[in-house]
Amino acid sequence: MSTWAILLAGGDSRRMGSIQNKVLLPLCGEYALCRSLRTLQEYCSGIVLVARSDDMEKVQKALTDSHLSADAIVCGGDTRQASVAQGIRALPSDCDIVLVHDGARPLLDGSTVKNVIDGVRAYGSAIASTPVTDTIHVTDSDKRLASTPKRESLRAVQTPQGFRRDWLERAHNESTGVYSDDAALVAALGHPIHLVEGSRNNLKLTTPEDIRQAMMLLSGLPRVGHGYDAHRLVEDRKLILGGVEIPYEKGLLGHSDADVLVHAIIDALFGAAAMGDIGQHFPDRDPQYKGISSLLLLNETRRILTEKGFTILNIDSTLIAQKPKLASFIPEMRERIADMLRVDINAVSVKATTTEGMGFEGIGEGISAHAVAMLTR
Repeated sequence: MSTWAILLAGGDSRRMGSIQNKVLLPLCGEYALCRSLRTLQEYCSGIVLVARSDDMEKVQKALTDSHLSADAIVCGGDTRQASVAQGIRALPSDCDIVLVHDGARPLLDGSTVKNVIDGVRAYGSAIASTPVTDTIHVTDSDKRLASTPKRESLRAVQTPQGFRRDWLERAHNESTGVYSDDAALVAALGHPIHLVEGSRNNLKLTTPEDIRQAMMLLSGLPRVGHGYDAHRLVEDRKLILGGVEIPYEKGLLGHSDADVLVHAIIDALFGAAAMGDIGQHFPDRDPQYKGISSLLLLNETRRILTEKGFTILNIDSTLIAQKPKLASFIPEMRERIADMLRVDINAVSVKATTTEGMGFEGIGEGISAHAVAMLTR
């Protein structure tokens, strides 16, 4: 039986307090949307991604940056129900099982996906769920206690929700009401809905607290790496630091753009992962790196670490230069580095200092940089 997933990426972020779609928020080195897509791809024959028209370009960029792709990307409707219907229309004819998953649940694990697929094969439907551990009170319109259902009979419902393709398709074609999820929609046709075991880690990103909780779950035990680099200042070269061109009479000499700050950060990242240094991954003997922007090397470093299962927690770095003055350029450096690493800008620290005229930095022969990176696996 061919299993496909419809991945919904069209929710709003009002309760998150963000102007950006929450599925496109960076989450420990990778976009939230890409985390769930990566997991689904391991178990599904194909993925239909449903996004808002306004987000299409950003969604495609997120996939490209993460070296991922969807088999189809379609525009969603005005409601969740309408968006799922759009996804169903994009499914191939040989699709037998459909999983519907919210992109705002980025910590989806393989066991949950497998439980849902096995449940659909056995019963025709299966939705991920977990036991409710809190006591639940039902209140009336005046917020007074009306009843207390038995906790043993309650389950917290998650996604993915899986169904036989013909059940889900018919439910969407024949429904005249609006339902909160696909399980309720399919149940309205009289089909039984089976609940299978999900995961408490499969949380939905709704508020800023959810982001913090997700990052804590991803963090694990930290690993620390240190990086150092230095380059000579010469004439007829641009001065690039942290991906920002600095107006100055000299620039740094090197095979690439000689961005000493980014090089130190790359060394710190590879060091924390015990994966060598920048020279092993991007040798200066290789012509493809001649004059390359070090930000591109940083992006590739992030990709390599992500493939190995590492998550970037934070960076602390220091530039050491007598001249030029760098303080006014630091905010843009932090922004560009954070963008390449897919982390929040508050996870990237860049500082600058002088040596009071001492050493090669002090006499203007060169610039150096130190960096410390923290990863988790």
